[in-house]
Amino acid sequence: MNLERIMQIDRRIVYLFVAAGTILPIVFVIGLPVSITPPVQMAFDRMEDLDPGDVIMVSFDYGPSSAPENAPMADAALRHCFSKGIRVIVIALYPLGGLSEAVNELNKVVAEFPDLEYGVDYVNLGYKDGAQAAMRKMNENIHEVFPTDVRGTPISEIPLMREVRTYADLELCFSLATGIIGEWWANLVNAQFGLPVIVGPTAVSAPKYYAYLEAKQMAGLLGGLKGASEYERLVLDKYPDLERVYATPGLYTATKGMDVQSIVHLIMIAFILFGNVVYFTGKRRPRKAA
Repeated sequence: MNLERIMQIDRRIVYLFVAAGTILPIVFVIGLPVSITPPVQMAFDRMEDLDPGDVIMVSFDYGPSSAPENAPMADAALRHCFSKGIRVIVIALYPLGGLSEAVNELNKVVAEFPDLEYGVDYVNLGYKDGAQAAMRKMNENIHEVFPTDVRGTPISEIPLMREVRTYADLELCFSLATGIIGEWWANLVNAQFGLPVIVGPTAVSAPKYYAYLEAKQMAGLLGGLKGASEYERLVLDKYPDLERVYATPGLYTATKGMDVQSIVHLIMIAFILFGNVVYFTGKRRPRKAA
C-alpha cells in the first residue's frame, strides 16, 4: 500500500462521498431507526390529550434560513392536528419570512386533507409585528391584534374566530421557533397567562429550552431536526393512514432529513478515522535512507 499516495487523496473524492450520502437518502427512503426522547413524547402526549374540535394556535416563529429544521416540525404538527380533528389558528410573529413559511406549509398540508374547510377547521391570521406586544394583547383580545385574516376577511366573519377571542378559548400554542420568540411563549404567555406551550426550536437553540421544560413552563419540546423526526415517527405510528402522504416521491420529511444528516456524519467520521489510521501507520514504518 502506497501510504504517501493515500495521504494525498483528492479532496473531491471526499466531496463525492458526501454528495452521494446527501442525495441517495432523499431519492430512496431508508428510514433509519428513531429513538424517542422524553421531551418529544411529552409534546405528542399533550397533543393526544386534546379532543376533536379543540382549538390550538400554531405560531410560525421562524424564517427560510431555519426551514430545513422547523418546516418538518410544522408539517408533522399540522398533520397531527388535522388527523385528530383539532382546529388550528395559524399566526406568524417572525419578521423575516415567517408569513411565507406559514402560507407554504399550511397550503401543502391542507392539500392532503380535502375535507377541511377554511374558516371552520383552520384559519391563517397572517403576520403581526412586535411579537411580545402582540402576545400580551392576545390575552385580552385576539380580534384586536388580528382584525382580518391573511386573505383580508374581517375576523368577525370567520366562523372559527367567533369562538375564539382570548387565550382562554385555546387549548395550547405550538411555537415553531428560531431565535428568542419561542422563549417568550414560555416565559411570558405560559408563565403569566397560563396557556400550555409546546416549542419546536432549532437544534442550536434547544439546550436553553430545557430550563423552561423543567420549570413546567412548557408542555413539550422538539429539538431540531432530530426532534422533528421523533414527532413524525410518533404521528405515523398513531395514524398509519398518513403513510400515503409520506410515501409521495420527493416529499421532504424529517425522517429523510435525519437519514441524510446521520449518513453524512458517518461518512465524515469514517474519513477521519481512516486518515488517522493511515497517518499513524505511516509514522511507525521505517523511513528509507536518503
